[in-house]
Amino acid sequence: MSFFRFLNRDQNRGYSYTPASTPADLASETQAVRDIVARLQSLPPENAHFLAVVAYVLARAAYADMEISEVETDVIERELTTAGLDQAQAVLVGEMARLQATTIGGTSDFTVTRDFGETATPDQCLMLLRACYRVCAADDSISGYESSTLDEIANELKITRVDAAAVRAEFADKLSARFGFRG
Repeated sequence: MSFFRFLNRDQNRGYSYTPASTPADLASETQAVRDIVARLQSLPPENAHFLAVVAYVLARAAYADMEISEVETDVIERELTTAGLDQAQAVLVGEMARLQATTIGGTSDFTVTRDFGETATPDQCLMLLRACYRVCAADDSISGYESSTLDEIANELKITRVDAAAVRAEFADKLSARFGFRG
């Protein structure tokens, strides 16, 4: 969704405001978010940090083509649920990571991924790379841009070329770059 759509802007008529919900709805939504944040804060700091980094790297992979689709978002949430978050937490953390990836990116991408690679086990790095491939393949195609970003992620995670190639081979049928398509 574009920022202008998020703000409910009609591109031809300027800004318009249509309340999406009543104050009572907003209060209950706000409380729900606070409850999720409290549950996240109750996680041991190392677990919370691990999950935040995983979410960020997954969002980075999804944003390689300058767009994060709904199917990619669904896969990110599923990966976060598998990593230990409940559904509500996965949605919140996934959205926060998506916002970070689409607004900050750049240097943060390299730094966050590299730091994870320096502290995680080789198995955790491979798990994250595989999850990134699943996110990029969510729409049944891994574009050239996505493929390049996945290679960068593997390098920053300090995954050997042999191991990275093995993970890549698992998704060979999804690589549109292999067929000469532009992505």
